[in-house]
Amino acid sequence: MNNNESATAAWQEQGQEQEGSGNGSSGTTTTADTSDSARTANAEAAATVPGGGSGGTVGGGGGQQHQFRNSMFADSEAGSAGGSEFADFVQQPATHHYGASYAQPQPQTQPLPLPAGGGSAGPGGAAGKRFVSSPLKDDSGSSGSASNASTSSDSVDTQLPLPPLPPVPVVFSSHAGHNHNAVFPAPTNVPKSYAFNADDSDLVRTNTGNTRAVMNLLSEMWIFNMFFIMGAIYFMSFYLGKLQSYDDYYLWNTGCFWKIGWLLPLPYTLICMFGLILPYRTPKFLDYKREGIKKRRLDNLYIVTVTKGDNREAVYRAWRAHKHLEAFHPSIRIHVLTDEPYFFEGINCYTCPKNFTTGNSKYKARALEWYRQTMKFTEHDWILHLDEESVIDDESVKRVLEFIWYQKDYHFGQGVILYNQYRYWQNWVFTVADAIRVGDDLSRFHLQYTYFHRPIFGAHGSFLLNNGLVENAVTWDLGSLTEDFQFAVKAWDRGFRCGKVCALVREQSPMDVMGFLKQRRRWFVGIRRLPNFLPKLWAFFWSLGIFSLYCTIASIPLGFTFSYTTPRWFGFLKDLSFVTFVYLYLLGIFIQDIDRGTHPLL
Repeated sequence: MNNNESATAAWQEQGQEQEGSGNGSSGTTTTADTSDSARTANAEAAATVPGGGSGGTVGGGGGQQHQFRNSMFADSEAGSAGGSEFADFVQQPATHHYGASYAQPQPQTQPLPLPAGGGSAGPGGAAGKRFVSSPLKDDSGSSGSASNASTSSDSVDTQLPLPPLPPVPVVFSSHAGHNHNAVFPAPTNVPKSYAFNADDSDLVRTNTGNTRAVMNLLSEMWIFNMFFIMGAIYFMSFYLGKLQSYDDYYLWNTGCFWKIGWLLPLPYTLICMFGLILPYRTPKFLDYKREGIKKRRLDNLYIVTVTKGDNREAVYRAWRAHKHLEAFHPSIRIHVLTDEPYFFEGINCYTCPKNFTTGNSKYKARALEWYRQTMKFTEHDWILHLDEESVIDDESVKRVLEFIWYQKDYHFGQGVILYNQYRYWQNWVFTVADAIRVGDDLSRFHLQYTYFHRPIFGAHGSFLLNNGLVENAVTWDLGSLTEDFQFAVKAWDRGFRCGKVCALVREQSPMDVMGFLKQRRRWFVGIRRLPNFLPKLWAFFWSLGIFSLYCTIASIPLGFTFSYTTPRWFGFLKDLSFVTFVYLYLLGIFIQDIDRGTHPLL
């Protein structure tokens, strides 16, 4: 009996043993036959493969796949994140089955499992992330099978022909692999990724923007920010001081009592001003290959759109905007997380069952906790959380990968969120109101992620990039309306550090007054109820900002009624707050217009 025949017999013997053992749970791992006969047959068969050597086993839910990856996916000591590298990834889609994509339908042949050491994942959604190990992981963190990888630079994907199996239709269940007590389907029935199902939406790319231009502009704009803010403060305090009745001879007068509201937002504006005038660091001039920086191991990057599911249009819009990203890099998975009973066919939809409960969390946090327990993250997994209206473009995904690979000191991070994706400027009131949120990201949160590396000011729920180790240590069983803020604070308490992701995510502003007010109310109430000191302090400053607005409005009629001068030092601090506030709005509008290409200068 030749090598191939002996290998086939060993494989059939292993399959009979597996059929007799029944289906496993979500944590079950399908292992290769380790008998002496199987080891010998497999080793002899592998020796006959051109360009030989042993590769990693990819298996479990979608059927085992024995591959010899192209050398461009081999682990490297150092590498550049340049455009050519990512262009290769686009041309070489992933070849795993569950939670991701495969470029071509697999022939009706079964591969030969590794003789020893090659790990493979069992069936079910929770194990789907193990079907492909990272092609770019560190040698120090690689599994035992990595040491047996092919050393040939010209190796190609190779499969041994085996007896054909009858075709089995793919069955997709909203609860397949989602319940640890469920009976899992046979491996051939585990759902595949729907990311490469062709439809008309593939012809229109909706995740567009000018990320590279915006980030290059921000890397140099801090110089302009400094001169503009300082110049505007000087102009208002000294050139317009007489018009504002500034007085150099008094340190205090009666008018200061009702003008004190002008100074209430001073702590916030000082923080924002320092964030604006400090250098905005980006890897614009950093060549990772030349610096010799070794890549951090990455197994899976889950880009998860979290939604209740009642807005069907928003769910499919988010899916169509992101599904092509699974071809961008083998580690990327595009998932949509919903609550039962909302389940959507034809997409990688994960539905949190109603009977899943936690000790504290409700709503979004409950679904995130179920997803965390289901996927069983490791320290080599990363999760990018997006809201249902959030869209991330290809350039930003590239920058997210660079952050994961090279920013090894940080365990979670965040970038800038713009509010210009849908219906931009259709309601100018909400567009202007949300412009300060962009300015806040470019000032206060820039200071936090670039210089403090501690979530002093909290975090956003969207565009939150977490390492699997952080999610497992903190969990989402938090019991807060602002679970994102509490998650960041608890991660800080456990010693994790955060960094800035030099990328953009685009969302939309609320479209009605009630939605706008409910959003702000939820933030304020949720932050104020957190047990930590800093959240309560920021909620207090937020209240002072609203009170300061009322004082400013009231000072207009009072200024005409009572004639009091203003001490110049008092007016200088007032001008500092006023200029910084106005500049935050203008900067937010300017950056969003540049990104959308709607600015008059363009």
